[in-house]
Amino acid sequence: MSSKNNMGKTKRSTDDMIDDAIAQQNDWLENRRSYARRFLKTLNIFARPKDENNTPAKKETKKESHYPLRAFWFPILCAIIVILIAIWVMFVRTNAPQRVVIVPVVPDSITRVISEKEAPAFDIVRIQPDGNIVVAGRWAPNKSVSIAINGKIVATEQTNNDGEFVYAPKKPLAAGNYTLSLIGVGTNTKSSDKVFLYVSDEGYENSVSLLMTKKGSTLLQTPTVLRDGDLAVSKIDYLENGRIVVTGDAMPRLRVSLWLNNTYMGYAHVSDYRHFGLGADVGKLESGKEYELSVRLHDGDGNTVTSVNHKFTMPEMTGADDTFYTVRRGDCLWIIARNFMRRGILFSIIADKNHIENPDLIYPQQKLQIPVTNKQ
Repeated sequence: MSSKNNMGKTKRSTDDMIDDAIAQQNDWLENRRSYARRFLKTLNIFARPKDENNTPAKKETKKESHYPLRAFWFPILCAIIVILIAIWVMFVRTNAPQRVVIVPVVPDSITRVISEKEAPAFDIVRIQPDGNIVVAGRWAPNKSVSIAINGKIVATEQTNNDGEFVYAPKKPLAAGNYTLSLIGVGTNTKSSDKVFLYVSDEGYENSVSLLMTKKGSTLLQTPTVLRDGDLAVSKIDYLENGRIVVTGDAMPRLRVSLWLNNTYMGYAHVSDYRHFGLGADVGKLESGKEYELSVRLHDGDGNTVTSVNHKFTMPEMTGADDTFYTVRRGDCLWIIARNFMRRGILFSIIADKNHIENPDLIYPQQKLQIPVTNKQ
């Protein structure tokens, strides 16, 4: 009996919970209906004419019959606004000029990650307007790379996850010539390429950065402004063997070429000390005839940067067998023999003529006698 009473109480308790839930749901629905009625009543107030309180009910019915859409002005206004926006998007905005963003293509040689077994490589070496240099390169990711200037390690930088590093010293380099190389820390792997820097005392606009590889040289930074003396011809010799030799000064490591009457005759590279000597076979020049000699300075792409032009009338030859040359800093007998005697291997003849015991040891301002009529 007690068990039945307990079950009945439990059942009645459950029924009460269900009844309470239904009552709450009914209250919630009634609240929604009440809210909807208030909202519709508010819209109806906005839709009524302004003189609603002063107008009889019959006139209001009559007006509504003449203007049936007045009660729906708000939805109609919203629809018109949506239509205007759609028209603007479809016709006006699509006809406007589109802004195109061009993403530059980065060469694979820069983005490629170098393994630890390979040598570090240069990407950029530049001289900034304030005289400081910026060196950027690549090696194995998260490794250390040492930067050496003229064979001396000056800094060690860490590569990032992409294997890139940047070195920027706080103090500018003094005017002069520098050779930069890279060394991989741990493996002692040295870069196969080097960078030659010429820091001009005239400023960064007159400086040169040159990447030197086994395949040749590439200018990383060319002089943007040339000044007096960046290309100067100091001497022109016409030899009895039909050869012209031009000596002068120019921007270091660049290329100079020789032209006679606008005909290309040959080229030479300027030394680190800004000197060049350029010899070329021009054949026999006629005495009394006018010639135009041009020496041109070229950038890394072969374009002419500047030139020195010299017009002269060929004098009569004196018949002298020898000529004389004053040694300049950076000269060697091999280059002197190549310029004056066509072949560098003939340097021993110049050494014998000038009683030089050690052909590798000559001095600036030393005056050499060149036997240019030698038939060897």
